[in-house]
Amino acid sequence: MPKRINRREEAQKAFQNRKRKPELKRDAVLSTAAHLFLKQGYRRTSMEDIADHLDITKPALYHYFTSKDDILVGCYSQGIASILERLDDADKTTGSGLEKTRAFLRVWVEMITTMEFGQCVVSLDDNELAPAARSEVRRLKRRIDRSLRERIAEGVADGTMKPCDIRLVAFAFGGAVNSIGAWYDPNGKLSTAAFVKAYTDILIDGVSMSPPPKPVRSSKSATASTT
Repeated sequence: MPKRINRREEAQKAFQNRKRKPELKRDAVLSTAAHLFLKQGYRRTSMEDIADHLDITKPALYHYFTSKDDILVGCYSQGIASILERLDDADKTTGSGLEKTRAFLRVWVEMITTMEFGQCVVSLDDNELAPAARSEVRRLKRRIDRSLRERIAEGVADGTMKPCDIRLVAFAFGGAVNSIGAWYDPNGKLSTAAFVKAYTDILIDGVSMSPPPKPVRSSKSATASTT
């Protein structure tokens, strides 16, 4: 039976070959840091912790990132870039503004419940960053907000979504999605796929112009109503 390689060993492999591309080594640093930040907190994770997990020296780590703030910005960038890439793909397969907004929310929820970089975007406090780094992170977050507003506006314009304060609805959606990082349990009763669909439907039903589906009456209820 082949030996199973765990996450830590996989990340360390990037540094075991000097000929490996620097991009692969940067990715290994970011994936390791994202895992540690989520597991033990940003403040409690040191550059030494990250270097130890990668089995490299701190000077080697500083060759790729100037500081822990720099690494966290990289984690945010990876998460947001992945989310926006998936959102662009979703746009190509949907039509109305409502469906584009639904696809946007579904991808967003999915990325922050299945990908550690996505979880970093909603779970880590950017107030812990230095001002310059915090400004960069918030600039990245605004890209998501702008994309969401564009889809809501399209839905209002084509009549598939209720007339609304687009900014307020975008803030409400953003707050609902960002809160997932504080309470979501991947080991809960619902599978991740079922949770993503259910949570997205709850959000989108409030702004859809389509009437909600009628509840299905059980045969027992129907019999009781005729007696």
